[in-house]
Amino acid sequence: MGKPTGFMEFQRNTIPYRDPLVRINDYNEFQIEVTDSHLQTQGARCMDCGVPFCQSTTGCPVDNLIPEWNDLVYKGRWREALDRLHKTNNFPEFTGRVCPAPCENACVLGITNPPVAIKNIECSIIDRGFEEGWVTAMVPEHRTGKKVAVIGSGPAGLAAAEQLNKAGHNVTVYERDDRIGGLLMYGIPNMKLDKHTVQRRVDLMEAAGVKFVTNAHVGQNIDVAELKEKNDAIILAVGATKPRDLPIPGRELNGVHFAMEFLRANTKSLMDSNLEDGNYISAEGKNVIVIGGGDTGTDCIGTSIRHGCTSMVNFELLPKPPADRAPDNPWPQWARIFRVDYGHQEAEAKFGNDPREFCILSKEFIDDGNGNVAGIKTVTVQWTKDDSGRWNMAEVPGSEKVFKADLVLLAMGFLGPEATLVEKLGMETDQRSNFKAEYGRFATSIDGVFAAGDCRRGQSLVVWAINEGRAAARECDKYLMGVSSLP
Repeated sequence: MGKPTGFMEFQRNTIPYRDPLVRINDYNEFQIEVTDSHLQTQGARCMDCGVPFCQSTTGCPVDNLIPEWNDLVYKGRWREALDRLHKTNNFPEFTGRVCPAPCENACVLGITNPPVAIKNIECSIIDRGFEEGWVTAMVPEHRTGKKVAVIGSGPAGLAAAEQLNKAGHNVTVYERDDRIGGLLMYGIPNMKLDKHTVQRRVDLMEAAGVKFVTNAHVGQNIDVAELKEKNDAIILAVGATKPRDLPIPGRELNGVHFAMEFLRANTKSLMDSNLEDGNYISAEGKNVIVIGGGDTGTDCIGTSIRHGCTSMVNFELLPKPPADRAPDNPWPQWARIFRVDYGHQEAEAKFGNDPREFCILSKEFIDDGNGNVAGIKTVTVQWTKDDSGRWNMAEVPGSEKVFKADLVLLAMGFLGPEATLVEKLGMETDQRSNFKAEYGRFATSIDGVFAAGDCRRGQSLVVWAINEGRAAARECDKYLMGVSSLP
């Protein structure tokens, strides 16, 4: 695929970001536009590698036909590349922006050289498709008369809804928020995923026949038993929205918030009033500490900097990763290496240093005397491996330190779905409180009720949510019709 000698002739060259000191003044997406020739050159690097690990179990969860559309882009056949991309991925405009690209970590070229810039090419294909008017609403030719309710409008719910609509079923998506999109709408900041991009896809689905109901909190203001009675099947795609807390002394102080409280309120206020209504948690003029080193933590960093925070520190409990793969982390596994994301880059540009502090354990939130957080007492930890290969953590004596903080954001991941639907339906859960439904079948313990995405598998990636939404739709279609032609 690509140019036979392209991987030897051309260097990896990803789409650059706008200058960090410029982009922190707005919420526009941070990537800049590049020429077709740039993307064709990057597509040319795709090798005829025989076994494309990029689309294997360690690579792309939706089995994207990556070498095929790389080759088509290299040859300038963009429309065909789009058709290949849509065969496996309902929403490449989402994954092309927010997916961490496990495909690139599994790229065969990556064994000895920088991998192919797969994510950039994917995003450019779908953006070109929208620009050219190639992406249109796909209205099914026939309707089956079957009704399906999808609860949750994140990536899993939207993928399930689109697939079931293609099969001819009458699909209604219920979303408890005031806008459709779930995590895509309110969980990911605009600079990483512009909300017009989300709404554009929702509008297409609506034009194709999918019905959307907002402000519909199933189990609260919508009776789930009544919903089950009125539909032939239900798909649960409510995500894993129960955040992991940090129950240390001082947790009740004002100024300590879960990351999603902060991110959701910011995006909603931004969309409602361009932040003029003041209905968000402001980091302006504050010393901010973000606890948690994942994507959500990075999003908190970027958002706080745009507010105009005075300082930024990011706590990470684990050690700083190595620059290159460790011996126990071989290709094609996900590379556990030191990465600089957009928020880290912005913090360094504004404050002069990377905001991350590694091997830090928070011990207590400090009260300013008026019920507000003023800082965090911490201790450094050391990680060692025992004889069985298991990692153990120990506090380092004499390493106590106090970090000043006016705003603390907890971005330590999620524990699973909220319990409302479990209690209302009498549904079984697994040991981690997720909805119990075997992967591949996606059927819960309640007849006609299926589960997909983070509420079934636990906190994961957008691309895995799309995978599960598609697969759950196929199993639901089989349940309704006895057979399914959905991929």
